[in-house]
Amino acid sequence: MTGLLPASASTEIPGHEAKLIAGSGKTRLASGLFALGSWWIRNLPYVRVLLGITGFSTELFRGQEVSIPYSLANGAFALYAMVVAIRGRSQSGVFGLLALFADTIFFLILANQGAGFAIWLPWIFYFYLLTAAIAYHRPWEVLIVVGISISFCVFAPQPHLSLLRRAVVIAGVMACAFAVHKRLLEGRLEELQREAGRARAEAERAATLVRQRIAADFHDGPLQSFISFHMRLEILRKLLERDHGAGLQELQGLQQLSQAQVRELRAFVRSMRPVEGDSANLAAAVRRITEEFEKESGIPVTFVGGEATFATAQETGGDVLQMIREALHNVQKHARATRVAVAMEKAGKTLGVSIDDNGVGFEFSGAYTLDELELLRLGPTSLKQRARSLNAEMILESWPGRGSGLKLKIPI
Repeated sequence: MTGLLPASASTEIPGHEAKLIAGSGKTRLASGLFALGSWWIRNLPYVRVLLGITGFSTELFRGQEVSIPYSLANGAFALYAMVVAIRGRSQSGVFGLLALFADTIFFLILANQGAGFAIWLPWIFYFYLLTAAIAYHRPWEVLIVVGISISFCVFAPQPHLSLLRRAVVIAGVMACAFAVHKRLLEGRLEELQREAGRARAEAERAATLVRQRIAADFHDGPLQSFISFHMRLEILRKLLERDHGAGLQELQGLQQLSQAQVRELRAFVRSMRPVEGDSANLAAAVRRITEEFEKESGIPVTFVGGEATFATAQETGGDVLQMIREALHNVQKHARATRVAVAMEKAGKTLGVSIDDNGVGFEFSGAYTLDELELLRLGPTSLKQRARSLNAEMILESWPGRGSGLKLKIPI
């Protein structure tokens, strides 16, 4: 088969493919190391049992005279390790500290006796001890274990400790550094989890507000229209039975009501759609919204301030566009206005937006700030919430029978 390929194709790998192969190799290596580390930590209780039995067997069967204290200590530790592994006790809390203390004492025993012919045993047990301390305990507890171990190996007179001393110091310092780094990562993880929890709560709160708004809009708008439509259908049936001409007039009224209901539903659906705007040219996006509103509602809109081009953050721009669209939707739904004026102006790092209409206004009269509106429970709830989230200044003006105005100052 290789004879059918060019020589370069059979001996060389293209650059991007070589990078992919190298990257996949590194990924497999990292995954293998992570799996090995997870297996080691997960099986630490059984590793303790194995090391305890090894220490007891080494002391019991070595060729020289057996030390009764060392044998008893090794046997007691092996028995304790088996009991802990069988019962599956937690490695944290008070019991975890006691286990760490017992492991440290056993390491000192192994280091002091030299483990007979198994000179490697203290080294392996020290590695196990540091792993368990880092995995289950806080940095200061790891520091205490390392300090005790280094102090013993440095100041103890046994000559065989010279081989172990350097490894204990180097591995202990690395373990302390790793424990501190692990704690910092855990703190960062906890912070991210809190942020994720706040984000989930905020998303749930936003979803609840959206459901409440949809329910309120449907109750005040389409539902009332359908109820009225149903009642007038019943009136139409009775009129047709008595007076055919009056029934036809009522039918024309129903047609007008149906057309108004369709317009209202279209406006509601439009207000539910995601805002399609370019935050790099916010004025152009606002002009497009006003043009769509004028086309759908039939209410003339004057837009001022669309000549200047300025950019905002994506999230801020989306919220501004949504507020303008919601305000226009409220004008169409409640104001019975014949004219609307939308103005936008950027002054320094502040964006000013105003929406004025000549409709019926609100039930209250005067100008109220955002804090006053929230205190008196006046004005549209969704607009107040968005203004608060943008840290914007908001003033709602109302002149019953003459119109209303919304003024916003938004930091950008």
